[in-house]
Amino acid sequence: MQLHNYFRSSASFRVRIALHLKGLPYDYVPVHLVKGEHQAPAFASRIGDALVPALVTDGGDVLTQSLAIIEYLEDTHPTPALLPADPLARARVRALAQMVACEIHPLNNLRVLKYLVRELGASEDAKTAWYRHWVRHGLEAFERQLALNEHVRAAQGLPASDYCWGDTPTLADCCLVPQIFNAQRFAVPLEGLARVQAAFDHAMAHPAFEAAQPSACPDCDA
Repeated sequence: MQLHNYFRSSASFRVRIALHLKGLPYDYVPVHLVKGEHQAPAFASRIGDALVPALVTDGGDVLTQSLAIIEYLEDTHPTPALLPADPLARARVRALAQMVACEIHPLNNLRVLKYLVRELGASEDAKTAWYRHWVRHGLEAFERQLALNEHVRAAQGLPASDYCWGDTPTLADCCLVPQIFNAQRFAVPLEGLARVQAAFDHAMAHPAFEAAQPSACPDCDA
């Protein structure tokens, strides 16, 4: 497989984590977003939204959107599982993942930040304030959901979670960890997010998360 991605892209980071968790080899194909390489005809002609990540399967099919890619990997390589077997638990994990991918990330990705500055005339300070506000707001909601989920687990007689849900990494952890990396890069205050921080710290002790992080990517100095 080939993964077209950018080392700082949190969506790309999610897929790298999933690939490493499942032990799947892939060719790393860098696409530099800041330099606009995703808009080059050779890439954009194959990718409808001209974004990363894009996974080229062994059969040559091109898949886009990080959550769809990870669900494809889950379907085709179900071990180790990134979604629980129980339907309700699967829905809870998917909801956590979507809180990051659909609620937090769209407000702070690169093209939105560029639009704020270039088209709306926002200063760098205003752009950073925007970023910090919406990421903190989203992570506070994530923290509350983790707390609610722990009540659910307790009522079911299940132990407290080490990761976002349970004692193994899930789709939710694949999404949370990259978002925390970016939050740290923009100095988003993370105080008071005890469950979020604990899940992040536990995940980063796992070799798959360590191997997938931006500093481990071949284009990290680009």
